[in-house]
Amino acid sequence: MSQLEELEACGADSRLYLKPVGLVDSPQWNTDKNQRLNNSLTWFSQIEYLIVEAGCPNRRGLVNITQWPEWAHALPEPLAQRAQELFANLTRQHPALKCGDRTIRFDQPHVMGILNITPDSFSDGGMHQDDPEKAAEAGLAMAVAGSSILDIGGESTRPGANPVWEGDEIKRVVPVVERLAHCGAVLSVDTRKAAVMEAAIAAGAHLINDVSALLHDKRSLEVAGVSGLPVVLMHAPSSGKDPHKGEGYGNIVTDTLDWLEQRVAEVVAAGFERDKIIIDPGLGFGKSLTDNLALMNNIAMFHALGQPLLIGASRKRMIGALSREAPVDQRLGGSIAFAHHAIQQGAQIVRVHDVPETVQAMQIWRGMRDAGVTAPR
Repeated sequence: MSQLEELEACGADSRLYLKPVGLVDSPQWNTDKNQRLNNSLTWFSQIEYLIVEAGCPNRRGLVNITQWPEWAHALPEPLAQRAQELFANLTRQHPALKCGDRTIRFDQPHVMGILNITPDSFSDGGMHQDDPEKAAEAGLAMAVAGSSILDIGGESTRPGANPVWEGDEIKRVVPVVERLAHCGAVLSVDTRKAAVMEAAIAAGAHLINDVSALLHDKRSLEVAGVSGLPVVLMHAPSSGKDPHKGEGYGNIVTDTLDWLEQRVAEVVAAGFERDKIIIDPGLGFGKSLTDNLALMNNIAMFHALGQPLLIGASRKRMIGALSREAPVDQRLGGSIAFAHHAIQQGAQIVRVHDVPETVQAMQIWRGMRDAGVTAPR
């Protein structure tokens, strides 16, 4: 049985997933044999497909870009229609985000610097607590080092962390946002509470980063929508007090992707502009080492959802697990390795603690990509 004959036997409940592979260093040498991934500096020459159907073994295969139109057209419905939609998302040009005086373009990757104003964050808890001036100085240093976005948070969401009253969270975050409002970087408020979002927006925040994807607080969706600001929707197994609490996964990659696809659809249906939604698979949130590595190895699959992609692996527990239990303050190499991998797979934003080092790694990657793209035929 041929590949297409096998696919023609797929049932109506089959689910199709696409992953761009066969990345190309110098795409201009074979322009008819590769496609640009979104409007990034990454090109792909093949598509890996996965078809999941209840009661049947998963079907996998590779399709060259030159064969894609014929292959996709020959699929039975509704797979053919979904194939068209997913491929359109893979090659979609993401419009730039206007964030205050700063414009974030997605034809190059960006570094989001982590600025925690908390006593108990897993990596930098207590460094900037009760000292807005010191915190603002740290944020400014990140901006000077090349961070396009500063992610300012007043509540730790590490495993086992205690919830923070919204009033205390506001007292931690707002003074720092006010001091950084004109630093030149986009200011992101890392919160799952509507009141904190409102206060941070009034103080000058440009972006909302919610680990609960606007589900934890019933008012968050309305507040975010009315603000008109871009929002990061992150996957976590729970929107309750403990975002790490879950019941496990069947397939971590497809489960996470399906959840994000559904959540984006819900937020858009509520009136939010699709072009202002960024997605994050939520590395480390209720996920095992195996889960996290599976997600990292399949980052490119998430581009098929049609939204800019944020990856946050900096200093996380999985780095220690892979490097002789290296403590949090000795995970720089692993953090850069994960950030570099995410950028190579087309992630538009990497969220990190170590900004200067990550920016340098990104600049080296960018230099190599520029050299490849401009190399003579």
